[in-house]
Amino acid sequence: MEIKLYYIFHSCFAIETSDLVIIVDYYKDSEQDDKGLVHDQLLKTQKKLYVLSTHAHHDHFNPEILSWVTKRNDIQYILSKDILDARLSKKEDAYYIDKGESYEDEHLSVEAFGSTDQGSSFLIHLGNKLIFHAGDLNNWHWKAESSPQESQLAEEWYLRELTDIYRKYKAIDLVMFPIDKRLQTDYYLGAKQFIEKIETSYIAPMHFHEDYIAVNAFEAVAKEYDTQFLKLTHRGQEFDLKL
Repeated sequence: MEIKLYYIFHSCFAIETSDLVIIVDYYKDSEQDDKGLVHDQLLKTQKKLYVLSTHAHHDHFNPEILSWVTKRNDIQYILSKDILDARLSKKEDAYYIDKGESYEDEHLSVEAFGSTDQGSSFLIHLGNKLIFHAGDLNNWHWKAESSPQESQLAEEWYLRELTDIYRKYKAIDLVMFPIDKRLQTDYYLGAKQFIEKIETSYIAPMHFHEDYIAVNAFEAVAKEYDTQFLKLTHRGQEFDLKL
């Protein structure tokens, strides 16, 4: 399968195939809040459009996405249930899923796995291809601020969630995963543990704002596991991938 992957900003990516577009965790557009790839191109597509949000944090869910129905009324929204629980949306706005639940139609399915923060992580099935957006699933160990016991508990939680995915899926074609320099020591540990556990064809970093130098250091680690790292250098970057 050939897809285009667009890096929008922070944790937002868009996936485009021959017949659909999926926008995940929109926060800001690739140029400005209301200008860039999403507003100028993707919302104008004639293809089937899906808009997904993994959880309610402001840098993963921007309520603006719900206003896009004024531009086109055929958008299929798939949101984590915590967004509804936080009263950031209404029941009729979207299809809501929580860990262990899924959405499915004739084009795709979206399966919700756990998170080590709020909401869910999403596994998107496109035919026989698997695309994973981690949301805020990560080994958030914060060693500079936490006791050794707290760091250990955080890691154990993450590894349990990772094992839940591994039980069902030993290999994933494309993964978008947080690599966040704010964690300081071992800031890419969670991403490394992911590709150690689950065979990953491509991995794209996210949740780093614009600290490109830090996240791209993971390229050497990915290479050790025969995972192709998608090196990001700017907003709006486009990749042509063969999954």
